[in-house]
Amino acid sequence: QKIREFEIQEYVQSHLQDVGLSKTKLQLTPMGEKIIIYTSRPGLIVGRKGQSIKKLTGDLKREFGLDHPQIEINEVENVNLDAYIVAERISNSLERFGINRFKGVGHKAMENVMNAGGLGIEILISGKVPSARARTWRFYMGYMKKCGEFAYHVRRAYAVAKLKSRIVGIQLSIMPGEIRLPDDIEIRPVGSFVEDVTGKAG
Repeated sequence: QKIREFEIQEYVQSHLQDVGLSKTKLQLTPMGEKIIIYTSRPGLIVGRKGQSIKKLTGDLKREFGLDHPQIEINEVENVNLDAYIVAERISNSLERFGINRFKGVGHKAMENVMNAGGLGIEILISGKVPSARARTWRFYMGYMKKCGEFAYHVRRAYAVAKLKSRIVGIQLSIMPGEIRLPDDIEIRPVGSFVEDVTGKAG
């Protein structure tokens, strides 16, 4: 099931471009297969009078042999904390404004993520940037765990910007703000501490 879910996700990503696609999940129900698509622009996936989503349903049924596929569209609440959407935005910005403005694009993306409540962000832009020699540029801000249990909570995504003369790779990592790290210490007044332990005001 995981392999089929991955294949469906790859198929949806290749056929839905510039729709703010985040991720795709597959659920098995008594009525058939439910495909949940998370996106920031659900109207583009549904299409006019539902034509686009009907076509996508038929294509998935034919390509993967699904019996009764049902597509559910969920809108992403905070697009600035979704790694896939942020990576797609960086890719679209590079394709639109050119490689010479990659620093401004990177700093703008970091600012949006941190203002949205993220603990940290790291962006790696690789390729012939900005000259003919290939190299990797690193943008980072805030706190980012690279190992240990909390590293599993980091949201990662990859994207590719197809420019006229080159292809640029984008690797993005976001540390979400809802994680409670071990070094996040809250200092309470002495009275409240004694009250918590004994049930009496100290």
